[in-house]
Amino acid sequence: MELQLKKTALSRSWILLDKDGTGTILDVDKYAIMRMVEIHARDLRILDPLLSYPSAILGREKVIVLNLEHIKAIITAQEVLLRDPMDDDIVPIVEELRRRLPKSTGDEEPSAQDREAGGEGEDNEFPFEFRALEVALEAICSFLDARTIELETAAYPALDELTSQISSRNLDRVRKLKSAMTRLTNRVQKIRDELENLLDDDDDMADLYLSKKLANLSSPASSFGAPNWLLSSPNPDSKIHRSSKASTATSVQVENDVEDLEMLLEAYFTQIEGTLNKLNTLREYIDDTEDYINIQLDSHRNQLIQLELFLSSGTVCLSIYSLVGAIFGMNIPYTWKDGHGYMFKWVGTYHIPYKNFYKILCQTTGIYSALFILL
Repeated sequence: MELQLKKTALSRSWILLDKDGTGTILDVDKYAIMRMVEIHARDLRILDPLLSYPSAILGREKVIVLNLEHIKAIITAQEVLLRDPMDDDIVPIVEELRRRLPKSTGDEEPSAQDREAGGEGEDNEFPFEFRALEVALEAICSFLDARTIELETAAYPALDELTSQISSRNLDRVRKLKSAMTRLTNRVQKIRDELENLLDDDDDMADLYLSKKLANLSSPASSFGAPNWLLSSPNPDSKIHRSSKASTATSVQVENDVEDLEMLLEAYFTQIEGTLNKLNTLREYIDDTEDYINIQLDSHRNQLIQLELFLSSGTVCLSIYSLVGAIFGMNIPYTWKDGHGYMFKWVGTYHIPYKNFYKILCQTTGIYSALFILL
C-alpha cells in the first residue's frame, strides 16, 4: 500500500504500521492520536520533539510509549505509530519495521484461550509489541554505536598528532572532540540507565506485555464501565518517568513472567554497555594524553627555571666583578694605594678567570649575547 502523504508540517506527521507491515501516513493533531491509542496528553507530551524529555520506555494499559533519542513511537498490541516518518534517521527504521513486523509464513495467530492459559501458541510466537520494541532498540543501539565509531576514528589520530606537536590548532581540535564525546556519553548513559531501570523492575516489564493484557481485557471480568486507560493514567503529582502503574484488575491478572522480555532487554543492554565502554576507553585515552602534555609542559617549565637560575648566578658574578673593578677604578684620592703598584697584576689575574667563567656559562646555556662580547 502506497503512503498517502499530506502537505502539512512534518513535526505533526505520523506513520501507522499494522501487523502486516502496511504503512499509512497520518497528519493529525495530538488529540486525534490521544483518542486513537487512548493515552493522556502527559504521555504524548514525552514524544514532543520541541520539549526536552529523557529517554523512556513506559508501559501503559494499552500502549508502550517509546522515547529513545530521535525514535518517538507508540506501540500497541496490533499497530505502531512512529513520529516524523520522513526524517532521514527514521526512514531506515520504517523499512525495518515493514520487514520484521509481519509474521513468518505458516505461523498462526494464537487463540485467546491459548493466551489466557499461557499455552504453546504464545510461547512459539514473539508478541507483536516486542518485535516492534526490538526494532527500535536495535536501531538506537546501532545508531549510537555508529556515532561512537565515527568519534573514535576522528579522536585517536587527533590525540596522537597532539602528542607529537602541541599547537593551538591541535588543542582546539581535541577540545571540540572531547566536548562531542561528553555529549555522546551522556546520551548513551541515558539509554543504558533506562534499560537498567527497566530490567530491575519486573512490574515495569510486565506492563509491556500488551498482548496478555489485551486478552484479559477481552474477558467479561475486565469490564468496569470506564475506559481502563483513564484508570491507569498517572496522577498529576506523580513523576513523569515511572509514575503510571496499571491499577486495574486486568493488569493485576498479568503474571510477572517476563523471561522473554528480560532476555531481549539484556541483549541490548549488553550492546549499549559495550558502546559506553568504548567511550570510557576514549575518555581514559584523552586523560592520558592530557597527563602526557602536562609532563611535557612541566619539563619545559623546569628548563626555564634552570635558565633563570643560570642568569641569576651570572648576575651575581657580574655584580661582584663590577664591584671589584669599581673599587680599583675610583679616582678619589686615598693614601693606601701609594707604594702598592703591584696591585694591578692582582686585578688582572682576578679578571681572567671571571671572563673564562662567563664564556663557559654562555656556551652552556646557549646564550651569545653582547655581554659575552664585551667581556
